[in-house]
This record gives sequence, structure tokens and C-alpha cells, in this order.
Amino acid sequence: MSNPKFERPLSPFMMYRWQYTNTLSILHRLTGCALTVGLLLFVYWLVAAASGPEAYASARDVFAHPVTIVLLVGFSFAFFYHLLNGVRHLVWDVGYGFEKAKARASGWLVFLGATVLTAFLWFLLARGGAV
Repeated sequence: MSNPKFERPLSPFMMYRWQYTNTLSILHRLTGCALTVGLLLFVYWLVAAASGPEAYASARDVFAHPVTIVLLVGFSFAFFYHLLNGVRHLVWDVGYGFEKAKARASGWLVFLGATVLTAFLWFLLARGGAV
């Protein structure tokens, strides 16, 4: 007699080997969550700007802190990654790019594009004296 406990099907993620698509999918979800945190920072900045010079000066001090700058860099990467991956999914919605080579290339393009756009944004901000 067999033990039914060991014959139950496993969850699908436990049966697949790790692939780049898993990483891209998880990163898309994580960047969506990071955008929520970034939105809270943005709302804080807007409320401080609307509350007067003292509140805005206090918010500027918070945003000048190195930890906050790291969070903002992460938020900007999350924004660009989520945006570019959303465009990638829109292309898939019309039926293009499902071939393995194209899907792999578009995944790398999204990740590298988000990295380059983040670096370019912070280069411009540092050059303009905003950081």
C-alpha cells in the first residue's frame, strides 16, 4: 500500500528548474512593490512642499541623507524596470516576442535598459547639482 502523502502533486514552482524568466518575473513584482515605497516618499515630498518653507527644508534634509539617496536610486531603477518590462508585456499581448531567443534578448534589454536609464538619470541629477 502506498502512502498518499508522498503522491500529492507539488506546487508548480517546485517542479521547475530555475530560469531567467523566473528572475525577471520576480523582479517585476518586487519593482512594483518598490514603486509603492517610492510613491510614499514622493507624497511626503509633495506634502512638505505644500506645507511651507520650514517643512520643505526639513524634507530636503531627509532627501539629502545617504540612505534616502540609495532608496531613491533603487526607486528610479524600479520605475524604469517596471516601465520597460510593461512595454515588453504589451508587445507580448499583441503576439510578438514569444520565441525563446527573442524572449531572452528582450529580458536582457529590459534589465540593461533600466540600469542605463537609472545611471543616466542620476548622472544628470548629480551634474545639475540636485544631488
